[in-house]
Amino acid sequence: MRSADHPLDEPPLEDPIGLQTFAVLLRTMNADFNRIAQEFAHAQGLHLTDVQALIAVLDAERDESAAPMTPGRLGAQMNLTSGAVTACLDRLEKAGHLRRVRAADDRRVVHLHYTKAGREAAREYFRPLAHSTDAARAHFSADELHVVVRFMAEMNRQLARLRS
Repeated sequence: MRSADHPLDEPPLEDPIGLQTFAVLLRTMNADFNRIAQEFAHAQGLHLTDVQALIAVLDAERDESAAPMTPGRLGAQMNLTSGAVTACLDRLEKAGHLRRVRAADDRRVVHLHYTKAGREAAREYFRPLAHSTDAARAHFSADELHVVVRFMAEMNRQLARLRS
């Protein structure tokens, strides 16, 4: 079994750029990201779904072309019932990570915003992951990193197609 003390240094030798190698490496990285997210959720008294909701709100706020996140959009994006969204938002608001704000032009519409305190808590918790990411990036040239970013962007596009 692989642990943080014994990382997977080399891809499988059979075909270092084959589909199986990519599957193993992506699955391993995903498992580690899920573990870190679960640990953050536990430390904050949240559920993993709550952390996923925070990510969705954060991503919506970063996309200047998108409308602010709403409970309805969040539920559709995460495939949650309205009751599950309400429970999730209640937990996030109670924990100080999120606030609900009524739209100025239509008071029936609620926008979701990540709070400054919530951002700071996440930033502090995930700082070691940021340092690890930066350390990994240091092993690659700018040209190589551009290829990695292109690959990750294309993976995201392909995964988005599976969702629709």
